[in-house]
Amino acid sequence: MKQKIVAFHKDEQDDWLAELACGHTQHTRHNPPWQNRLWVSTAENRMQAIGKELNCLKCDEE
Repeated sequence: MKQKIVAFHKDEQDDWLAELACGHTQHTRHNPPWQNRLWVSTAENRMQAIGKELNCLKCDEE
């Protein structure tokens, strides 16, 4: 289920998590070639991602 990004924070391993409108979180790692999310690397790009949608796997499970 698609959910909007409302904020970001880092986890204990220093990886970025997107906080979603549904209350769940999702890792948004930039780890090429598997995960190409260069936009998460800068504060400005993360701010521009607020409001964009990610697929929430936890919502899909429910």
